[in-house]
Amino acid sequence: MAIATERRQFAVVDPADESVIDVLGSARPADGIAAVDAAAAAAAGWAARAPRDRAEILRRAFDMMTARTEEVAHLIVREMGKPLPEARGETAYAAEFLRWFSEEAVRANGDFAIAPSGANRMLVAHAPVGIALLITPWNFPAAMATRKLGPALAAGCTVVLKPAQETPLTALAIAGIMEEAGVPPGVVNVVCTDEPAPLVETILGDPRVRKLSFTGSTEVGRRLLGLCAPRVINASMELGGNSPFLVLADADLDVAIAGAMAAKMRNGGEACTAANRFLVHESVAEDFTAGLTAAMAAVRVGNGFSENAQLGPLINAAAREKIERLVADAADRGARLRTGGERLPGPGYFYPPTVLDQVQPGSAMLAEEVFGPVAPVMTFTDDDEALALANDTEHGLVAFVFSRDLRRAMAVGERIETGMVGLNRGVVSDPAAPFGGAKQSGIGREGGHHGLLEFLEPKYFAFD
Repeated sequence: MAIATERRQFAVVDPADESVIDVLGSARPADGIAAVDAAAAAAAGWAARAPRDRAEILRRAFDMMTARTEEVAHLIVREMGKPLPEARGETAYAAEFLRWFSEEAVRANGDFAIAPSGANRMLVAHAPVGIALLITPWNFPAAMATRKLGPALAAGCTVVLKPAQETPLTALAIAGIMEEAGVPPGVVNVVCTDEPAPLVETILGDPRVRKLSFTGSTEVGRRLLGLCAPRVINASMELGGNSPFLVLADADLDVAIAGAMAAKMRNGGEACTAANRFLVHESVAEDFTAGLTAAMAAVRVGNGFSENAQLGPLINAAAREKIERLVADAADRGARLRTGGERLPGPGYFYPPTVLDQVQPGSAMLAEEVFGPVAPVMTFTDDDEALALANDTEHGLVAFVFSRDLRRAMAVGERIETGMVGLNRGVVSDPAAPFGGAKQSGIGREGGHHGLLEFLEPKYFAFD
């Protein structure tokens, strides 16, 4: 069910040429309440459905989304800008969440035990947490939707999905697939808007809403937690990152450079898991940086539909201006530009792959999430210094460690204050794994069995 109003409209813009793809009605607070009404009307029936029924619907949605890979991928390219091969990869990744949680739907197992005193028995079951508000970002418009829809529906929750205003069309297409797969009316409700604050505040103020699952910036996450506090709404937060990429002295540099390209350039660097700070042992720093510079300079930039494009545009003008500000600040502080560093001619919000080394402490890009194809390189002298630099951030989503000695890499990874660690690889995301961070990078986990539990409440029964 798509909820929108005719009173106001907003444009969805192609970031590659700045053309208008579509114009949608912008949902207002009243539309948010209408979506909650629909979710409430469907809640009891959906929660009562047999887990196997919910599982089969999600499995059909997986099959249908897989069959429509080209349709979904083309939407992603149009409204988000990533190259078509990457958009196909995201579609497959997004569909996999539906398959994974179709399997998890029948595994919301409880516990039975005898009380230690022997006086009674203890039974723990699980119940759906209730109506959930799902807020997704623009950078993975398909995968972030299914990573939340899959576990919510598997658990028996009905939902209101609010996609980012930059990428609503992909979310609407996925909702359509869910409906065709057999999801009953009112279970999935999509609200699209270019004025999210009043809409979200109204929805979270409705006493029927019991869950918030948000993916986005730490700054917005803090504000949303404030809205959840008055009614103690169950909140899951997947927030910003400032990922360190550690290259130890004994690293295989070919492996490290390949890992750096995966960690930095997946989605053009517009990912919360993107490597944000490259910390390289001084003995291998020049060889690593030269190899990374050559690899970055070879990346082909263009419209996502171009045959050989490997990097598309940034999402909008503000994103490009932020990167320009960060690069200029680093250069002013003494960083050396190795490749890139200047915006590409338009139309479109293009920025080239960029490498800087000799980046100085205090540079803004070491504290802010770059969210683009820019790799700042710093050096360290020993593992303790590397760890101090890695942990010098309020964030703690993911870190990457490269070393030929797995025991050493594990020991370093264990000391980094982060929710996930990639050892000699630049990608950690997997639908079967618990995705999430420490510190101010989030609360809770998505994916794996943990992702299902985020939408369930344990219910304890004591009996003789």
